[in-house]
This record gives sequence, structure tokens and C-alpha cells, in this order.
Amino acid sequence: MGIFDKMKSMFGSRNRLDVSARFELDRHAFSGTMSSFRVARDIRTGEYKGIKFLDSEKRAYFEQRFKGLNKPEEGEIAMLMIHPTIVATDAYGMTTKGEHYILMEYIKGPGLNTLVNDRHPGLIPHRMNLVKDMVDSIAAVHSKGFIHRDICPRNFICYDDFKRLKLIDFGLSVPDLPEFRTPGNRTGTPQYMAPEVVRRRSTDHRLDLFSLGVSMYKLLAFEHPWEATDTTGLAALAHDQRPATNLSKYRPDIDPELAKIVMRCLESDANKRPKDAKTVLRIVADIKSDVA
Repeated sequence: MGIFDKMKSMFGSRNRLDVSARFELDRHAFSGTMSSFRVARDIRTGEYKGIKFLDSEKRAYFEQRFKGLNKPEEGEIAMLMIHPTIVATDAYGMTTKGEHYILMEYIKGPGLNTLVNDRHPGLIPHRMNLVKDMVDSIAAVHSKGFIHRDICPRNFICYDDFKRLKLIDFGLSVPDLPEFRTPGNRTGTPQYMAPEVVRRRSTDHRLDLFSLGVSMYKLLAFEHPWEATDTTGLAALAHDQRPATNLSKYRPDIDPELAKIVMRCLESDANKRPKDAKTVLRIVADIKSDVA
């Protein structure tokens, strides 16, 4: 029996979660592309958790494209991601109301996308630490044999002191295996999509490096590499039609080695990007500050 089959057996045998009996839910719900998120206080322990409720129709539509490939569920993938820079997942399954859920660690802090869009000054002293956490989290995902496929600031949660962050959301993630790298799986956030995804070509883990490059660029410059204002799929068409604006245009004070590795991640040709996230991590680990 494979690891995923063992996990399905283990978690599938559990009783369904009675959310209202175990948790008090915050009245605010946060909606995502394929789910909604609620902050929940455990009635017995007082501990805060996050509960992600998956949209059944959207989930089924996404999973249909992998019919016959024995793709692990989002909850299964998330349970494997045990790492300091990835939000921990406690459990997944069905609620007593028939909802698919994922129970996870709750990080009290804002999403990186909100901070970047607001050009929050609190980010500036900690940019290098945050870059390292971003790269470290992606290296961890790849080391587990998966491609995240939706790396973007929206999927990083900062602590409220802005010094650290964690990666979330494995709703679009797939195993890094040949059958999942075939052309046609055009998923992700358009402004962060690699050209090979947009053009429906074969893909591999390097599509995450492209999205990482855009995310690092946004964090370091508060600008998009292609000065994009369109948030639809059309925005991603520019990613192999013209070169990205050099990071030094917006940040003339930036460390040149940092600027260089960010721009390498943004190469339209995947073969010109770094070999893997570990390579990027080795480079950024030696950079003490984003300022030269």
C-alpha cells in the first residue's frame, strides 16, 4: 500500500467533524478561488485554528482533469508538508454537514498580498528574511515531490511583526510526475503564471520558480515585473512577449546578487532559470540584506 493509500485509509476511517460542537467560528469568512476560510476557537482548549471549507463543485471540476491518475487530495498533500515555513495541517476530511474541510495552524497576521499592495513600510526592514522564507518553503514542497502551481503573495501569510511568513494552500498542487506535467493544466494566478503554463506546454517544478521570481520582485519593489494592471489571463501573455523590467530600475540600491537571481527566475525559457529552488536558496542564504 502506497503512502497516499495509507493516508486515505487512516483519515477516511475517522468520524466526521462536527464543527459547531468543537469550535466557535469567527463571524468573518474569507473567500478564495475554490474555498472559504474561517478562524475557529477550540471550545475545549481555547486554541485558535484555521478551517478551510472546500467548494465541492469547483473541487470536483479541478480534480476531474486528473481522472484516472490517482492524484492525492489537497488535504493529503498538505499533511505531508511539515516544515517551519509552511502552515501545519492537523486534519482533513468531511464535516457532519457534508463539507470537505482542512484543519490547520492559525497564523495571526496579514496576507503578504495585502501588505505588498498597500506598500506597507513594515515590510521594508524584513524583506530579506521574508525572501528566504519564501524560497525555503518552495524548496520544501519540491523536496516532498510536489509542484505547488500557485505561488503568489496571496498564498503567503506574514506574522504580525512582519519578520517571518509561511506558505499556504495546496489546492492546485500536483505530484512532480510525468503524467501531471503534460500540457493543458492551465491553473494558477494569471499575473504570476509561467509562460509554459499560459501557452499550454509541458511543465515541471521550474514553473514555481517563475512565480517565485514575480513574488520576490513584488516584495522587493512593490511593482510588477511587467507593469501589469490586467489581472485576467491576458496579463500572463506578456510574460514571454517582452522582457521583465530590470529590478534595479525600481530598486537602484538593491544587492546585485539578489537582483540577479530574481531576474533569472523570471526567464521565459525554463532552461535559463535556476535548476531548482535549492539553488536559489543557497544564493539568497548568503545575502545579508536586500540593500547593497
